[in-house]
Amino acid sequence: MKKLLRKILFGLNIIAALALLIAYASVIINPEKIAFPAFFGLAYPYLLLVNIIFIIFWAVNFKREVFVSIIVIALGFNHFNNFIRFGKNETGEYDFSLMSYNIRLFNHYDTQINSEKDIMNYLQSNNPDILCLQEFYLNGPVSSIDRRFAEPVSKDYNVHKKFVRIKDDRYYGIITFSTFPVIARGDILHPNSASLSIYTDILIDTDTVRIYNNHLQSFKLRGMERSLLEEIYANDEDDTMKELRDLSFSLKQGFARRAYQARILKEHINSCSYPVIVCGDFNDTPISYTYHKIRKGLKDAFVESGSGAGFTYKGKYPSNRIDYILYDKKLISNGYTTDRVKHSDHYPITAYFRISD
Repeated sequence: MKKLLRKILFGLNIIAALALLIAYASVIINPEKIAFPAFFGLAYPYLLLVNIIFIIFWAVNFKREVFVSIIVIALGFNHFNNFIRFGKNETGEYDFSLMSYNIRLFNHYDTQINSEKDIMNYLQSNNPDILCLQEFYLNGPVSSIDRRFAEPVSKDYNVHKKFVRIKDDRYYGIITFSTFPVIARGDILHPNSASLSIYTDILIDTDTVRIYNNHLQSFKLRGMERSLLEEIYANDEDDTMKELRDLSFSLKQGFARRAYQARILKEHINSCSYPVIVCGDFNDTPISYTYHKIRKGLKDAFVESGSGAGFTYKGKYPSNRIDYILYDKKLISNGYTTDRVKHSDHYPITAYFRISD
C-alpha cells in the first residue's frame, strides 16, 4: 500500500514539475500564436508552492524523489527572483520619486463605499514627485482635473491625461502628474481596446526622462466571475461548463491582446532617445510574454531595490504581481516600496531614482 501511495504521489509530483516547466516557457511563446503556456504562467506562484510542498514531503521522508522539484525550481530561479526578494528595503539618496497606482475607478462601480476621499488623502500624505494613476474615474468635465484633483494633492503638479468617455459626463482614464516641467506629451493607440498608454517627457534639472504610464488589456472577468459562482452553487453542470469555456476564452483573448499591445509599446520605447521609465498595470505576471517583452533592456525597480513578496494585486482573484516600474539603465533605483493600503484592489508602488552622471 505504501509503495502504491508513493507512486501516486510521485506521479502527481511529475505533473506539478512539468506544469512549472510549461510556465517557464510562457515568457518566450507569444500567446497570439499559442496561448496554452500562458495559463500556466499565470498560475506560477501556486505551481511553485505545490513543488515546494513536494520537496518538503520527500525531504522529511528521505526520498530521492526530492530532486525532481529541486531541479525544476533551480532551472527557473531567475523567475523566483521576480516575485520575492530578500534583504533590507532601505531608501538611499534620490533625485526624484515615482508612484504608480491603479485606483480602480475609486471603487465607484463595485462597492457602495466611494474611496475617492481616502485615496486623495493618501496621495496628499505621500506627494511623490511623479504620480502615475490608472483606472481614474471622473464624473464631470475633463477640464476640471487640475482644480479637483491635481491642486488638492500638490499645487506644483503638471498634468498629462488621457480619457475615454463612458457615458454622458462620466470618463475613464489614465493620468501622469509631475512636479517637474513637462516638455512633451503623447499617447499610444491600442486598436479595438479600452487600454491606454501615454508618454510624458519630463525635464529633471538638465535631463529629460520619458515616463510611459500604462493600463494594458484586462481579462474583463468581474461579471463572469459572479455568473460562474452562481452556476456552480446551482449545481447545473451544463451551465457551469459553459461558464468555464467562456472564462477560458476570456483569459486567452486577454493574453493575446496584451502581447500585441506589448509589442506596440516596446517598438515605441525602442525609438525613444531619452532614458525611460515604464510603469503601470500590465495585467500580467512576471512569468508572461508581456512582461518579458516590455522589460527587455530595462531594469525592474522591485527586483533591484525591493524586498519581500512583490504581489501588487489583492482582489477577488488569487494575489499576484501585475503592477511594475521598469527603468532605463541610465537611471539608478535607490529604493522601492509596496504600500499595502486597502483603498483599491491594487497596491500603490513607489520607486526612488537617481540620474547617473
